[in-house]
Amino acid sequence: MELWTDSFLEYLKSERNYSPATVESYAKDLSLFWNFLEDQNPDASWKAVQADDVREWVIFMMDESKLTAAAVNRKLSAMRTFYKYLRRVGWVDINPMEKVVAPKKKRSLPYYLRESEMDRLLELIDEDKSFKGVRDRLILMMFYETGIRRAELLGLTDASVDLVAKQIKVTGKRNKQRIVPFGEELENEIQSYRMAREEVLGHQAFPTFFVTEKGLAMKEGMVNRIVKENLSLVTTIKKRSPHVLRHSFATAMLNNKAGLTSIQKLLGHENVATTEIYTHVSFEELKDEYKNAHPRK
Repeated sequence: MELWTDSFLEYLKSERNYSPATVESYAKDLSLFWNFLEDQNPDASWKAVQADDVREWVIFMMDESKLTAAAVNRKLSAMRTFYKYLRRVGWVDINPMEKVVAPKKKRSLPYYLRESEMDRLLELIDEDKSFKGVRDRLILMMFYETGIRRAELLGLTDASVDLVAKQIKVTGKRNKQRIVPFGEELENEIQSYRMAREEVLGHQAFPTFFVTEKGLAMKEGMVNRIVKENLSLVTTIKKRSPHVLRHSFATAMLNNKAGLTSIQKLLGHENVATTEIYTHVSFEELKDEYKNAHPRK
């Protein structure tokens, strides 16, 4: 068991460039299945696993462990990747996962800010001209006007922010890079931030584009706090995270006639099906407009 899983986990790290957290998650999922399998059959082996074994595990997770369909599907994803690897290296002849159907999960619509709410927020925070105020405003605008993820924002360097070409080079999931353009408004905010940063910290090489008042790289918790505190000024939605601004970017793009494929590339989604959820968001907005406007609603 350990020989095959160790080889698979090393493959994820060295060839697929999976993050340490993802590799650890896959290891836990495989271990959970193995423990379940051994309880059913002490002579179990990866090679002898059949689709029925996996189906029984799914039932156990949903009935006994009370896991959601989303949690079960994530564990099945680890199993699918594992058995594809085993087939590729020739350690198994049959992939049992090909006959396993994942449980359907209810897909909730993402939280997002309407364009009017975002406009109001940026007006509210425009007066603070301190280094912190200028930086925090740019962070909010960077999320909203480029749709990048929190980790991508924290990974930006001065070299990856190109004012001449008006674009940023983003390193996304699995170290995949993409170019995201931006407009004149964000260009002006970037220039203001660089000037404020130089006034406070001097002209030096910084570890990342966004830094603290001491010139250190910002942490996830700090960015989360900045976003949460500012979004609280204009919305009462439960979730107030950087991802909400990413959702807001995608929804605004779609509402303003951008194509789904273009939005997919800007967001760095591998599959356009992931991007399609924003079409449902727009439909929800359309229903709200109908309810508010139609005299016979």
